Amino acid sequence: MVRYRVKPGRAAENEELVRAVYEELHRTGPAGFRYATYQLDDGASFVHLATETDDNAPSPLAGLEAFQRFVKDIAERCDDPPAVSTLREIGSYRSRGED
Repeated sequence: MVRYRVKPGRAAENEELVRAVYEELHRTGPAGFRYATYQLDDGASFVHLATETDDNAPSPLAGLEAFQRFVKDIAERCDDPPAVSTLREIGSYRSRGED
C-alpha cells in the first residue's frame, strides 16, 4: 500500500497520470497482478493497493512507461511524500474478484 497527499491544485494532474498507468496495464495485462487506486475524501490524498500472487515476482509497474512518468516528479507534486506499507491480510471477502 502506498499513501501520499498532493499539493493543492495537483489532484487532477495526479489522477491523469494514474489513469495513464491503468491504460497501460489494460494493454499489457500482467498476470497475477491486481492494482487499485483510491482518492480520499480530502481530495488530495491517494492510496494505491497492489497485490501479486507471487510474492517473489518483481512488480510489473516498474516496467511501464506510464508508471515511470507518474513517479518522475512525484516528490515535487506532493505535500506528504509516498509512504509504503506492506499489509498482511487477515481476511477478505471477494477482494480479489472471486464470485
